[in-house]
Amino acid sequence: MRPARALLGVHDKRGVVEFAAGLHRHQVELIATGGTERALRQAGLPVTTVAALTGVEEMLGGRVKTLHPAIHAGILARRDLPGHLRELEGSGYLPIDMVVVNLYPFAEAAAQGLPLVDVAEQIDIGGVTLLRAAAKNWEGVAAVSDPSQYPLVLEAMAAGEVPPQLLLRLAQQAFALTAHYDSQIAAHLGSASPGEGWPERLTLGASLRHPLRYGENPHQRGALYATGAALGGLAGARQLLGGELSYTNWLDADSAWRLVQSLPAPAAVVVKHTNPCGAALGASPAEAFERAYDCDPRAAYGGVVALNSRLDLEVAAQLKAHFLELVIAPDVDPVAAELLSAKRRLRLLEVSTPPFEGALDLRSVSGGILVQEPDLLPDREELFQVVSGRAPTADEWAQLRLAWTVVRQVKSNAIVLCRDGMAVGVGAGQMSRVEAVQLAVARAGPRAKGSCLASDAFFPMADNLEEAAAAGIVAAIHPGGSVRDPEVVEVADRFGMALVATNRRHFRH
Repeated sequence: MRPARALLGVHDKRGVVEFAAGLHRHQVELIATGGTERALRQAGLPVTTVAALTGVEEMLGGRVKTLHPAIHAGILARRDLPGHLRELEGSGYLPIDMVVVNLYPFAEAAAQGLPLVDVAEQIDIGGVTLLRAAAKNWEGVAAVSDPSQYPLVLEAMAAGEVPPQLLLRLAQQAFALTAHYDSQIAAHLGSASPGEGWPERLTLGASLRHPLRYGENPHQRGALYATGAALGGLAGARQLLGGELSYTNWLDADSAWRLVQSLPAPAAVVVKHTNPCGAALGASPAEAFERAYDCDPRAAYGGVVALNSRLDLEVAAQLKAHFLELVIAPDVDPVAAELLSAKRRLRLLEVSTPPFEGALDLRSVSGGILVQEPDLLPDREELFQVVSGRAPTADEWAQLRLAWTVVRQVKSNAIVLCRDGMAVGVGAGQMSRVEAVQLAVARAGPRAKGSCLASDAFFPMADNLEEAAAAGIVAAIHPGGSVRDPEVVEVADRFGMALVATNRRHFRH
């Protein structure tokens, strides 16, 4: 297909003058709307206004520009059907062979937190309609929806014509754009007027952020997409140092960032294979990191570190002394970044926004998607119950709260031991809960004595607490709710342990 006539109406005017000039060199007649027409005319290009084609001026403050048969009949007429062409000619309309459109910036307006009435003004109607019409008639019309496509189209025209395979690709990309655009609108309006239950149709708009070298393994492709109207959370991170992050780097980063954001600052977390192998509070970021790394230095080797306060020069010097894959912080001192730049394999991310509380957790299954609300809300401590004869001391309460926070980000079955404001032992992902206790105790070593234990789900058997008591653990927290709870409480009382039931489970599969 070699276009004779093109309609241009773009909000993002990057490169449009140069593109239109290229079309003009190939004898393409230019038709344009409003601001695009003015930009082309100022560049000295001959251009016909849409109003001259339709005989109708723009209406309703620009809401109606191109919604006219002279436009849409010219786009939608099939070139292979003589009846369509005769009808077009009989109506005095001309074929339009190319549509060059990009859309109003709805996502940017929504991200500014504007009132709905103002955000609604950035819902594009004419542009979406034009692109869909052109893409529907892709065999005869080029649907150009992004400035990145301009060089491809001009290169094809220089070679003689826009080939069918490029027309089809442009149509697919136009439909992908309009589908994504509509999903952003639906999601934003849905968040402004939440209903009860799950929607019949779940719209998931996502934009490509980073193609990855590969997925979990070299033979799998991988990519990071950003969701939501605003670019934020971990997907909106700014990479300051290092090479491309891998698929598993991003998964580990998400686990670390979620956990560290739930701890009081300054705190540090070390994650390996999506599980925390260290978490600690401190008087400074440097102290917090030192204590978190000390939980399990062997596991922390090559791990991911997250901080919830400014990465300063002091903590940077400590980070530099270890082999780490990735460091994440909400703010980074440029001098600290310069110091860490000597570690060539270290990636450094600056994440300015916390995890999205309104986002959904999505997991793929064969043929579908599992969806759930994220486990982000804090527990209500007024629902916690001391079920043992002895109540925790003030210090034990502090360690239990920390352990209960950390265990939420550990893969189930999960056990975490804490003392002195730091995790000292983690048992993650075990098929048997008592084995998770044994693993956490083994990793803690002598530090298990005097520590406090958190379990992400109830103790199914009393042997869990028996193992804990034998290691010198002095207090435990779990959801409770097992038919064997009385046996568990009996063990706690027999060994003088404090036992708290939270009445809420925190599985993380």
